Amino acid sequence: MKIHQLSLFLENQPGQMLEPCRLLARAGIDIRTLSLADTRQFGILRAIVSDWKNAAVLLQNAGYVVNVTEVVAVEVADRPGGLAELMALFENSGINIEYMYAFPFGRQGRAVLIFRFDQPDAAIERLRAAGIDVVDSVDVYNKIS
Repeated sequence: MKIHQLSLFLENQPGQMLEPCRLLARAGIDIRTLSLADTRQFGILRAIVSDWKNAAVLLQNAGYVVNVTEVVAVEVADRPGGLAELMALFENSGINIEYMYAFPFGRQGRAVLIFRFDQPDAAIERLRAAGIDVVDSVDVYNKIS
């Protein structure tokens, strides 16, 4: 399953993350996971939230540039070599991993990895064929909390 992720473009200056976080909090929208990447001029805050549709509208109405993308969440064993085994599934597949981030969530030694693939449907097929648990949005909201 694909999950909706919000990407906000922020100036790379102190305090720029505070207001979007406050807006979401006031609206009762939980941030389940996030990743922040930066360049010299701007940062990209990628977040999976409990209500992506309302969050996107709220943030856009506040003047933020918001991009909604589909990502894939998988659950794997949180142990040495777990990521390498997963990455090997895409070796020579022609499927590109554009970016990813990971969250150990402390339940029975499992971790959730969030991937942005250039071919998400093909990636999901490959993961499922290998017996990898592709996590749906409800499970992500429950597991990463």
